[in-house]
Parts: sequence; structure tokens; C-alpha cells
Amino acid sequence: MTIKEIKDKALLLFECISGSKAYGLDTPQSDTDLKGVFYLPKEQFFGLEYIPQINNETNDEVYYELGRFVELLCKNNPNILELLASPKECILYKHPLMDKLNIDMFLSKICKDTFAGYALTQIRKARGYKKKVVNPIEKERKTVLDFCYIMSDYQSVPVQEWLEKNNYTQELCGLSSIPHAKGMYALFYDSESKYRYHGIAVKETANEVSLSSIPKGEQAVAYLFWNMEAYTLYCKEYKEYWDWVEERNDNRYQTNLNHGKNYDSKNMMHTIRLLQVAEEILRDGRLNVKRPNREQLLDIKVGNMDYDDLLAMADDLMKKIESYCSTSSLPDIPDREKAERVLVEMRTELYK
Repeated sequence: MTIKEIKDKALLLFECISGSKAYGLDTPQSDTDLKGVFYLPKEQFFGLEYIPQINNETNDEVYYELGRFVELLCKNNPNILELLASPKECILYKHPLMDKLNIDMFLSKICKDTFAGYALTQIRKARGYKKKVVNPIEKERKTVLDFCYIMSDYQSVPVQEWLEKNNYTQELCGLSSIPHAKGMYALFYDSESKYRYHGIAVKETANEVSLSSIPKGEQAVAYLFWNMEAYTLYCKEYKEYWDWVEERNDNRYQTNLNHGKNYDSKNMMHTIRLLQVAEEILRDGRLNVKRPNREQLLDIKVGNMDYDDLLAMADDLMKKIESYCSTSSLPDIPDREKAERVLVEMRTELYK
């Protein structure tokens, strides 16, 4: 099923503009995000092909099946609560049955964890972004040899340096493991290529050192340490970095480069926004999607605030959220039984 089929078959229950335009934080460069709610045809709902969610390829249009929508409301999912509390001017279509779902049915103290918890994931993203910008990883991938060291005179010497100094080639080296010494190997050298050693690594793309069969009586010329843990970590970070480079939004990346603060300013804007919304929910019992502090939030988005100042602001908001949660008149959790009754009533009406 596609979004077009939902609309063509009159299965749409709710549709609205979401994201920056709903928050009042849009700029001329902002896209239009759409979200909605639909219901499945009766036969499909009772059959084996339940579809909880449909979205387009870019994920800027997302539609939730009615049951999944209510389930996420009961979990106080921030995106879904914001959808139900959409400003009137952002609502494109609303089926009369959707009036049965009121935001007051679902707001609860769980918002402390869902909104603030999601905000903390944004902080982690911003920190991860900062790390990638400040510590870029060279495109040319390191090899196993870059993590091998020769033990010499109480020091460790990079194996590449040691090979060059001794006019050796790694292909003529042979390694033999040393019992009870993880990562340590005896290194033998066959200058005449008589024994067909496998080298320190069989090929440049190898992911581990290679062992060779060493003839009896041969003398080791050195002892090698292979830092496998460091190599494994490097491979993980290399993949994460270059996947990020490939997938990043170049316009957003350029904005972050231009402000020179080395953090993802859009993520930090959403962090502060989410924390401010959580504070209002617990203090006032209301969810205000459209933000009254547009200038402040857009100031964060363009990078006009220092990263440490934003973290201090987030910490202060977290303290307020904790305080308001202890005195809030909101229920601890939403009334799931009531929500389920309303859901059944809506489905009964839809499937008459």
C-alpha cells in the first residue's frame, strides 16, 4: 500500500504539516514534512497483512495506521504527541472521528523520559558530529601493518619503520605465535625466500596477521606485537566516518563548517526545543508545538551559541524538568484502557 492509495481509497483520517513549519522554525530553505493517520480496509486489518506505517523514500511523508498511532500516543512518543497537538493552521485534513482522540487523554509524566530522553540522544549525535569534524579520518585505509610494533630496547617501534631501517620486506617475514602471550609473535626473516613464509600479512586488505611454518632451528630476529584491539576499533570508526560522509546533508554540513563551532547546530536546536517542550508539559500540562522563542532557536541553529553554553542550558532545563515532574498534576501514565475503548469505538464506526 502507498500513500497515494490511502488517499485514493478514502482511508485517510488525519493529515498535517509537521516539522519546522509546524514549530514555526521554518526558513526559505525548509522542506515541507507531512504526517498523517490512516486505517486499513477491514479485510486487511483482520487478515495477515497488517501495515503499521507507510512513508515515502525520503521519510518526509509518514503515515501511521490508527492502532499504531494510539499505541505510540500511549507511550508518549514526542513526534506522535506533537502530531495530535498540531496547530490548526497546519492541519490539512481531519476526519470527525479523530475528535475522539484528545491530547489530554495521553499527556503524562512519561514525557519526562520520552522528550528529555530523545533530547539526550540529540546531544549524543551532536557530540558524535563534533568528534567527526574535529578528528577526520583519512580516506586511505590503514592496514594491519600500521598496528604492528617491534619490541626493541624496552621500546616499541612501528614495524614499517623497523622494516625500512633493516632493509627488510614484510613478505619475507614469518611469524610464530608465543604461548600465553596474546598478540606477541616471534618474527623470522628469510632473505633468500627458501621457506616461503606468508609475510606479516598475506595481503594489504588482510584483517589479521599471518602465521608461517618455521623450520626447526631457525632463530627469531625480533619479537612483534599485533594490537588487534586498536585495529578493530579503527575499522569500526573508519566505517562510521565514511558512511557519515557519504550520507551527510551537504548544505547542513556547510552551515556547520561556516559557523566554525564544530557541532551539529540543528541537532542542538532540537535538543533545546524538546527540553523546553518537556518543561512546559510538566509545568503547565499543555503541549505547545509552535514555539514562542523562534529567534532564540534559530540563533542556535545558525551556530551563534557556544557548544558548552548549550550544554549548560540543557543541564539547567533538565533540572527544571525533574523539579516540575515531582509536582505535576499529570497522571504517571496514560489511561491505556480508556484509549483502547476509544480505539475500539473508532474502528467499530469505521468498519460498519
